[in-house]
Amino acid sequence: MRATGQAQETQERDRVQRRAAPPYEQIKRYVVERIADGTWKPGDAIPSETVFVKEFGVARMTVSRALRELMAERVLTRIQGSGTYVAPREYESTVLEIRNIADEIAARGHRHDARVIRLESRDAPTAIDELGLAGGPVFYSAVVHMEEGEPIQYEDRYVNPQVFPHYLEQDFTRETPNRYMVRLAPIQRAEFRIYARKPDAQIRHHLAMEIGEPCLVVWRRTWVGEAVATAVHVWHPASRFHLAGTV
Repeated sequence: MRATGQAQETQERDRVQRRAAPPYEQIKRYVVERIADGTWKPGDAIPSETVFVKEFGVARMTVSRALRELMAERVLTRIQGSGTYVAPREYESTVLEIRNIADEIAARGHRHDARVIRLESRDAPTAIDELGLAGGPVFYSAVVHMEEGEPIQYEDRYVNPQVFPHYLEQDFTRETPNRYMVRLAPIQRAEFRIYARKPDAQIRHHLAMEIGEPCLVVWRRTWVGEAVATAVHVWHPASRFHLAGTV
């Protein structure tokens, strides 16, 4: 009887927390709970927006926001002209591996060293926006990674202090920012952009580059759960770096 009572208390607490959340969050939690308890299985169609509007007593735009966010998180998927469905199971617990520069260098049998240029808090509007935060400050680090003493990467990174509150206390000459963050919280989603750009004088200096030499720049933003964890630009001298892969 005691176990039953505890289960009922937990359910009631969950209901109270759900009611305290914004309406669109209430709908998201409801959908996730129905999937978790097996009511809706991968491939099942979920009720229409009209049903949610009536059940929760909210505007259609509120329902649309909830379902749109669940689709962005790959919990749901929409088929044009058919409806909205529970996404295939492989999307429910996605963990993305992004290789650590120190591991790549070690795999080549070479020595990795790092030099920390900046490690501080900043009120940077662009970074605050990229991290999806209401305000700052955010954490910032600039680190140069070297292979056998030669600089090959300038890492320009902003970090969400709500996800990694102890980021500024770390020694990134001993452990890379990537390894530290993945060790604490596996990445679940990421977006990338790759482009060529000429570095400014500071980056050119730290990478020991000639004036006019271009860089291959990778911009990456990653999520832990529903929160954007970090946004980073990594600069590579084009003459000392290339991207490769197999499919």
